[in-house]
Amino acid sequence: MSDRPRGTQLLGKTIVSEEHGKKYGEVEDVSFVSDTGELMNLLINNTTEHIDDVQLQEDRKGRNIVPFSAVRSIGDFVIVSEDDII
Repeated sequence: MSDRPRGTQLLGKTIVSEEHGKKYGEVEDVSFVSDTGELMNLLINNTTEHIDDVQLQEDRKGRNIVPFSAVRSIGDFVIVSEDDII
């Protein structure tokens, strides 16, 4: 991922695991460092039953958090590494 994605490009995309192709939900929002614009976390909504397979942190609103460091690729889907989302 040499090109840095914009947060708005991720909104609404389905999050899928790299290892098993499990769908976890959709990107509702992103958190970032305001000084640099670096993406920190993806906030998930419309979660599936597979979200229970991993124990994700939640924000104050109860949304599941996926660290941006777990993102492997971005296209039609956001592909994440299961090992890195915990």
